[in-house]
Amino acid sequence: MTLLVTHARLLRVPAGTDDPGFIEDGWMLVEEGRIAALGSGEPRVGADEVLDAAGAFVAPGFVSSHSHLFTSGLRGLGVSETLYGWCDAMLGTTAHFTPEHMYWSTLHGALDFLSNGVTTAYNFTDPLQAWESMVEGRRLGGDAPLRDLGYHTRQADGCLDAGLRFVDAIGMDVSSGTDEEIFERFAAEVAHTRSLDPDLALGASIMGQVQWSPHPEAAQYEVEAMRRFAVTNQAHFLESPEAVPVQQEKFALYRDAGALGPGMIFGHFIQTTREILEQTAEGGASMSWQPASNGRLASGVALVPEMLDLGIRVGIGLDDQACTDVSDPWQNMRMGIAMQRARTKDPLSMMPERVLRLHTLGAAEILGVDDRVGSLEVGKFADFVVVDPRRPDVGPLWHPVRNYVLSMTPRSLRGVYVGGKLVHDGVASTNPLAAEASARVHEDLPAVAARVGHPR
Repeated sequence: MTLLVTHARLLRVPAGTDDPGFIEDGWMLVEEGRIAALGSGEPRVGADEVLDAAGAFVAPGFVSSHSHLFTSGLRGLGVSETLYGWCDAMLGTTAHFTPEHMYWSTLHGALDFLSNGVTTAYNFTDPLQAWESMVEGRRLGGDAPLRDLGYHTRQADGCLDAGLRFVDAIGMDVSSGTDEEIFERFAAEVAHTRSLDPDLALGASIMGQVQWSPHPEAAQYEVEAMRRFAVTNQAHFLESPEAVPVQQEKFALYRDAGALGPGMIFGHFIQTTREILEQTAEGGASMSWQPASNGRLASGVALVPEMLDLGIRVGIGLDDQACTDVSDPWQNMRMGIAMQRARTKDPLSMMPERVLRLHTLGAAEILGVDDRVGSLEVGKFADFVVVDPRRPDVGPLWHPVRNYVLSMTPRSLRGVYVGGKLVHDGVASTNPLAAEASARVHEDLPAVAARVGHPR
């Protein structure tokens, strides 16, 4: 099956250059789910199907380098709280979920991402050990019983059945069990992910838990798992404005364990110091930036321009629906621009071209999947969005790339394609499970809350 896209305002975001690769009247040929050719003007090729973009933007599907898709039915919780209180409200609810609750919630979240133009996500699964409250920046427990392995695997299944490309992030829960049990448990979870369709399940990763774990050697366990299973690691780190010295002390645990290499990603990375940033850059670790989430939870503003100047690779994530509320990548980019410009008082500190790259190819790069997604280049998966600047009409496109970032919204979205196949037409999902996912989330989650007490 071949697809020819014609008369498109192509935004390619190619690798190896800061040029966004804009083509005013472009075309793109898709064969067997991958991009076979691109060009400008009238194409000299044919195809089984032709999509006339009629002047709409055709751009890479967004990549979210930091996401929690199981939270899609938990929006609006903990609104008066910063990170830890919000976690109590949200994760205190999922503590009572079954594997099937997690499947439908994750499926619902993955379809929601696709409906807003996000075609690849790094997905933090809710770990087998339920959330325990933090006190003065530390988790004091460690006694919560582990849930069945299916609690994790059903979350991976939800992403797969939605048709979203994903990297599956798995918590090791090192405070529970012997060394042998910890690694055997993690191995089983990784094996399940790797048994799934590799065109959708792009890889397994560790949900770094040093920030939350009471175990003094959690970093060593994670580094050993990175080596043993050839996986990456993304840790929520230096996020909350509370107990900052306690958080900063834990950076040394990762550093001393030898984690600061290209496979290590720090999520949020707000409460940093110059020394921490320099050591991160020297080691080759990267950072995932979640501007909308950071604002919603009053976490602060990450020093992203300074990180980029030091050579730290940065990607952008939408985080989760429970702390961004709407999975809108354009809003996420604009909030990032506004936050950095307000902080630096310099408009050049965050330009539209840069933030677009960070939410597409840059995110793919830090996840190690940029050989397959993140830009419109020959050989990559044909994951793209069709975005019409005339519906609603934004007026003349004085600078099309900047207009794309600054003026588009999900209302402009006319189609989302994964592997050259339409997965959302701008109005509704094409997935046959979409209606059931919506029904299950609306029925099951309130029933759980009614049984255990309504969350804040």
